[in-house]
Amino acid sequence: MSDSSSPRDDDKPHDDASHAPLIEHLVELRSRLLRAVIAIGVIFLALYAFSNDIYSFVADPLMALLPAGSQMIATEVASPFLAPFKLTLVVAVFIAIPFVLHQAWAFVAPGLYENEKTLAVPLLVSSVALFYGGAAFAYYVVFPLLFNFFVHAGPQNVAVMTDINQYLNFVLKLFFAFGVAFEIPIATFLLIWTGATSVENLSKKRPYVILGCFVIGMLMTPPDVISQSLLAVPMWLLYEIGILFGRIVRRKTPSDDIDDDA
Repeated sequence: MSDSSSPRDDDKPHDDASHAPLIEHLVELRSRLLRAVIAIGVIFLALYAFSNDIYSFVADPLMALLPAGSQMIATEVASPFLAPFKLTLVVAVFIAIPFVLHQAWAFVAPGLYENEKTLAVPLLVSSVALFYGGAAFAYYVVFPLLFNFFVHAGPQNVAVMTDINQYLNFVLKLFFAFGVAFEIPIATFLLIWTGATSVENLSKKRPYVILGCFVIGMLMTPPDVISQSLLAVPMWLLYEIGILFGRIVRRKTPSDDIDDDA
């Protein structure tokens, strides 16, 4: 009886050892997520006292185009509280993005090769900068032109009185859309670097990409050429930048690793 039970006893430590790394990774993941949530919470609490000022800043591109004495309206009872609250929470997440990505990087970095680590850090930094740049481009360039079109496109006897919650949802979509659109160079570069496609293939598809950029610009902006071009042209230029970096940075293949070892 003792001989038959011994193999099970021998297997048990091996099972415990195989589960230990998984448990350690889950504990670390929970710790990283908790730190990210705490960072967002701390930033939110610090900004909440200025929530109305933050909303006024975001609404300024529209309010600057309205006649003197104009104001927004709240069609729901809780909107005067919920709209600034929601915006402040989004801004807190927006500010905490570098710290959140740092936590994600600290979690996955031990499993990466040295050449992947060397490439990942510039990609993370540039992706954050491009996202912020897209949001800034939307606020300082797109919003004034877009709202100027909306304000003056309607009949003269119609007063523009925008609901604060509807306005917030609209601008947040544009912030996110332009932030993601400015990530095109990163996506293009990764497609080339990972071998999913090549510079030559992307260059051949340039006419389709340009057409797609203007289709996206048509769907996301008012029906005028200027507004559509404000999104389509930057998207196309960012696509070209991604191809350019794909040409400059050569992907390191397994044969390169063999050569280095030799």
